[in-house]
Amino acid sequence: MTNTQDKKLWGGRFAEATDGLVELFNASVGFDQRLAEQDIRGSLAHVAMLGQVGILTAEEVAQITDGLNAVLSDIRAGNFEWRLDREDVHMNVEAALRDRIGPVAGKLHTARSRNDQVAVDFRLFTKEAALDLAEKTRALRVVMLAEAEKHLEGGVILPGYTHLQVAQPILLSHWFMAYVAMLERDEGRFRDAAGRMDESPLGSSALAGTPWPIDRHATAAALGFARPTANSLDGVGSRDFALEFLSACAILSAHLSRLSEELILYSTFEFGFITLPDSHTTGSSIMPQKKNPDVSELARGKAGRVFGNLMGLLTVVKGTPLAYNKDLQEDKEGVFDSYDTLSIVLRLYAEMMPKTVWHADVTGAAAARGYSTATDVADFLARQGVPFREAHEVVGGLVGVASRSGRQLWDLSDEELRAAHPLLNAGVAQSLTVEESVRGRASFGGTAPGRVREAIENARQGLERP
Repeated sequence: MTNTQDKKLWGGRFAEATDGLVELFNASVGFDQRLAEQDIRGSLAHVAMLGQVGILTAEEVAQITDGLNAVLSDIRAGNFEWRLDREDVHMNVEAALRDRIGPVAGKLHTARSRNDQVAVDFRLFTKEAALDLAEKTRALRVVMLAEAEKHLEGGVILPGYTHLQVAQPILLSHWFMAYVAMLERDEGRFRDAAGRMDESPLGSSALAGTPWPIDRHATAAALGFARPTANSLDGVGSRDFALEFLSACAILSAHLSRLSEELILYSTFEFGFITLPDSHTTGSSIMPQKKNPDVSELARGKAGRVFGNLMGLLTVVKGTPLAYNKDLQEDKEGVFDSYDTLSIVLRLYAEMMPKTVWHADVTGAAAARGYSTATDVADFLARQGVPFREAHEVVGGLVGVASRSGRQLWDLSDEELRAAHPLLNAGVAQSLTVEESVRGRASFGGTAPGRVREAIENARQGLERP
């Protein structure tokens, strides 16, 4: 006969013990124990409500509340034994509560199922994770904005690229502000997601609600949710809140990966635009001269696992009928992993960017090469009344002449320029410097110093808003 101490809390109808391999396969306590704090918070709110509506006596509420707090203290102190045979965080906590206070612990589960219990635990965690990543994203925004402001004072010029070919010169500050704009949207996505997941599924029970006279609004408020979920099937069976969180993580990871790629390129000997700090790089075990951009390479690489976490959960939920299915046990590890990954990447970049040295002489010289002011020559002709398409063809021909002889546009003679178009001469080409090109791009959102200064001020004002 099965020892009642070891009997499953759900084992009433079962005559045979769970197979050992099934027990191992079925258990989630190895990772969902991370939800212990949220689980006990949910239980404390639930038992308080059961007392308020008269389902439990004041004495029972006090016993269960004291017991839960004692279990929580054990967990925080590292004195809690997590048991595989108790399957998950919920059963481990409830069984430990029963061991501590006896059969009255069983009354905690009145008007509740593990289905709404896990849903509320996971929502609490994911909402808190979303808000935390929003704050860490904001911290990196602040750093990137400060870098934009710092480099604006020196007027540092950087080559802008399309297809990784030199396109037009830009201010380095304009480059920083592009990432400020991306990070602002990333932060907004996390905050928007947190707002949409601000609903408590507690009280949905297994799937259909409960006949007990519970107060779902009270438990929602006690747990810091704006409201209870409106539909019990949706409350226990939906994981779109986790999908939205993972989607926001994936987009942020894509942005950080793009930043990483540029920093890796810019730190190479061939580019030489930046020197990364020693504190955020590593060396080689065999080549003493090496300085490897490991932080950026890992940030770029870890984007793949964050994307995979999103795709993994999408694949899990696409075929699950309402309401709860054991498949949904697979929802948590990806969320935990994406949160942990981005938490450290955001912190590392916030530390690394201010310590990165930009070599203005190198970036300025690079911006001047590659015929980066060719569009300015075409614009000059267009301002004289030449149709832009004709001007484009004229300057394209000049670039061909210059490139075949290894020269820049300003190296061409008056005769060569006038042969291409009578309005052109050496003075025109020489006056169209990278500095003049940058100053001329004064359309809203452009790279002209005044516009970048305006963008910085607007971004600072945006940071003052929550």
